Formats: sequence, structure tokens, C-alpha cells
Amino acid sequence: MRSHSSCRLCRTFAFLFVLCAAASFGGLSAVQAQLGKPEGLYYKSWAVVVGIENYLVAPKVPGALESAHAVAAALRGLGFDEVIELQDKDASFKRLMQILNDYLPRKVGRQDRVVIFFAGHAGITQDFQSKELGYLVPWDAQLTNTNKTITFDHLKEFSRRSASKHMLLLFDANIRGWEVTAPQPLSLEGRLSPEDDTEKRAVQVLTAAEKDETVGHAPGESPFATALVAGLKGAADLNKNGWVMASELAAHVKQEVGAGTKGAQHPQFVQLEGDGDVVLVEGKKGLFLLGSEPTNEADRAKAARTQYEQAFALLQQQKSAEEALERLNRAIAYDPSFGDAYVLKSYVRLEVLPNLEESLAAARAAVQHAPQNPDSHYALALVLEKQSQYHDAEQAMQQALAVNPAYADVYFSLGALYADHLNEPRKSVDAFRRYLELGGQSERATRAVQGSLPAEKPAP
Repeated sequence: MRSHSSCRLCRTFAFLFVLCAAASFGGLSAVQAQLGKPEGLYYKSWAVVVGIENYLVAPKVPGALESAHAVAAALRGLGFDEVIELQDKDASFKRLMQILNDYLPRKVGRQDRVVIFFAGHAGITQDFQSKELGYLVPWDAQLTNTNKTITFDHLKEFSRRSASKHMLLLFDANIRGWEVTAPQPLSLEGRLSPEDDTEKRAVQVLTAAEKDETVGHAPGESPFATALVAGLKGAADLNKNGWVMASELAAHVKQEVGAGTKGAQHPQFVQLEGDGDVVLVEGKKGLFLLGSEPTNEADRAKAARTQYEQAFALLQQQKSAEEALERLNRAIAYDPSFGDAYVLKSYVRLEVLPNLEESLAAARAAVQHAPQNPDSHYALALVLEKQSQYHDAEQAMQQALAVNPAYADVYFSLGALYADHLNEPRKSVDAFRRYLELGGQSERATRAVQGSLPAEKPAP
């Protein structure tokens, strides 16, 4: 008796062939299908990079301008659409408030990403409830006078009003007075829609030091900015999956700044709102696994099944075939004996993303690892037929029927093979007849069988 997964694969082959035909004849064009949908995770990426080194009345902050320049260049290198640099007198209280209260709220959309970097002075005061309230010091503000500062209340209000999906605030300063929420660990294990986690709202904060620590200032890039830039260039890809998330960047920065300052500074990471994670470097969706890699055989088999199910769902929903192929390859890497994954990969490489050599290799691997799955032999037959190896294709189809004598789709393919390539009309009719007996409804099979019947004698 065939397994449930094998039975479903039999149905899947028929479904996927119909799907392929629909895409070829009268389906939506690629342009129509993508209308109104961003190609990546974000419609637009915005950055505001503030560096204040030469204050009007406050002490100088050596290295602030160089740090800001380096971060701005790194963000442009990541493809940010608009990077607004505000340096020294350009970063006045009026200008910063105009950016936060008017410009960004008007421009930023719901599917956008916002990153704000600040290098300069920060301070601390108390609100009316005697709670600590941190603030950033604009170019024309005094260090100890909060009348013209950007308080955390301003920033919180901005984050609440912002329509952006993801926001990351980076402060090269000692910031205090922000309610801390422990970041939620993210994982796509067991999910069928990898986009779901990247759609979750996220407002996150990364600061250069913790409470009561002093942020050192010296000419050149700060340790915080240096770690940020290296992380954005790939050093923060801790699990080596091609993606860099804000949580990964924070872990990288904490380690590098702690080591670079010999323990004098301990950067802090805060999840202000939502349970998402800002994406800084977008890799391939098929590799978006934020959890740890499986380490034992049982976990690897489970992970392989998860990847296979996600690939199956992507094909069924007519989504990215490239991502489906990536997930199938990952499933096979986790479990090299996973026959179902080889079968589906063979189909994808045969009909969706054609590569006959890979399709044939996958089909042969399916036969090797899952000989009791009729779809293994059927997949091999379809590739061999495409390669004009008709007698070998016939043998593979017969082997599929030996495993499952009631596999209707194989009888139809066999009937077509006999008629179109092997010049065996009688065998073709026999195969088509068996297909119809098993519930098949193809007009071609019906015509072939009816055409083979002898004409009835007229009544006397």
C-alpha cells in the first residue's frame, strides 16, 4: 500500500501539469501578476543619518561626522532609495523636527523601511512622574537644556505615527529612559508562507552603550559605527544564510564594541514595538531560516519535510518557482534519501524551470531512494520521453504500474507514448481503455477507444 504522501504526489503530478498548461495558455502575464506588489520586501527604503561634531554651544564630538559618513555609505551600498545626511548646522532642532513630524510621515508608505542613525550628544532628564527620559541634542541645543532637544517622547510619537512596516533607530550615544521589551525570537520552521514573518511590524532600537556607561569620542569612526558598517556588509550574517536581520546586527555590534572598548561599552538592543525583525540584507527566501540548524537525524528529517511542504505550497499557490527549487534543494541537503523531494524537483526541472540534466538526475535519485513510490518511476519516464528515449520511458511507466496498477495518469501517458512515438496502436488503445476504466475523462482517450470499436451491424 502506498503512503499518504505518495498518493498525494500522484494527484500533484496531474495538478501541476494542469498548472503548467494554464501558465502557457491564457494565464496572467508576469507583469499583470506582479501589478501593485513590490519585487522585494519593501517598496522603498529611507535613511536619515545625523552626524553632529561641531556643536554651536555644546562640546565637540570628535569622529561623529566620519562615523555618519561611513554609515550613510553602507546604507547606500545596500540599495537604500533615499539617504538624507544631516551634518552639524544642518541638524538643527527645527530641521530634525521637520524631518520627524512632516517630511517622513508624508513620504513613507506602509511597505517601506526606515533607518535613523544619530552620532552626537545625548542627555537624560526626568518626566513629571520622575521617570528617566532620554533625549538627543541637536546642533543648536544646549547639553543640559531640554527646550530644543529631541526627546524619546518625540521619537515614540514618530514611530507610532509612521506608516512604515519596519523601523530601526541606531544611536551612537548613551541613551536611557526607553521602555525595554525583550525582542521575540523569530523562526520560520513549520510555516508555509515565509513572507509572513517579514511582514510583521517592527520598531527596534540599538544604542552604543548601556545605562551609566560613557561613550568615548575620538577622531575617526567610532567603535559603534565601525561595527555597524562591518555588520551591514555581511559580518552580521551570523547563521550564514545570506540574510542580515536587525537582531543579528545587534548581536554582532554588541560583541565587536564590547571587545573594541575592552568592556567599557555594552550596546543595548530594544524591541520598541511589534514582534518582527528589520531586514537589512535580503537574501534568498528559501534560505530564510532564523532558527538554529538541525543537528541530529530526527531534526534534519523534520526540517527536510518542512522545506518540502513549503516548496509544495509555493507551487500549488503559483508563487515563486525559484524559491520552491531552493527549498527542495535544502530538503535534499537535510535528508539525501528524501524520495518525495527528488520527485518534485524532477518535475520542477522538467516543466517549470527546465533543465533536463538536473531533472533526470533527480528522477534517478528518486528511483534509488524511493522505489516503492510509483511517482519515482513516473518522473523518470517523463524525463526519458522528453529526451526521446521512448523504450526506456515505456519501461519506467510499466515499473510505475507494477508498483501501483491503478495509476490512471500513467496509463494515459503510456497510451500517448504508444500512439505518438512507438507506433503501437493496439497497445495505445489498451492503455487508454484502462485509463478510462479507472475514471479518466480525457477526450483523446475516449476518441481513441471509440475509434477502435467495430461498427455495429444494421438491423435486418
